[in-house]
Amino acid sequence: MAESAINASLREGADWRGLNHGAAEPMPDDIAKGTYRGECHCGRVSFELRARLGYALDCNCSLCRRRGALWHAATDADLTILSGESDLLLYQFNTMAAKHYFCRHCGIHPFARPRLDPSRWVVNLRCIDGVDLAAIPVQAFDGANWETAARAFLEHSRRSLGA
Repeated sequence: MAESAINASLREGADWRGLNHGAAEPMPDDIAKGTYRGECHCGRVSFELRARLGYALDCNCSLCRRRGALWHAATDADLTILSGESDLLLYQFNTMAAKHYFCRHCGIHPFARPRLDPSRWVVNLRCIDGVDLAAIPVQAFDGANWETAARAFLEHSRRSLGA
């Protein structure tokens, strides 16, 4: 199946920058990796993200467009849940590959395991205080047409990794 081939290829190593079908600019090297603290609205779920915030991803799938999140990819090593793990509920739909976590008290979605690569995280930058979202380039991901967008992402990733 095409989806499993796409996901397997992504796990081999993919560049999460340039998700808008290859038209994005590379992430500037001068952006320092920082540590950011975020939380849900009620504060029960808090987390720490270590990242270079050189981009935000705006997905237009049926869930993300309603949620209004701006995502940034992270590895397990770069995301630490500080509190409230037991306050998180899981929502899944369609292929059940993605895992969308939200606070059971206030309903805010601070992070997810995306369908594009369930071994990674995406963190909702809107849950991090003190981040100037207007200064971060926003890249579109056409989640409404997921199969086509995933193939384009994979092709862009192969080109950027020199494969």
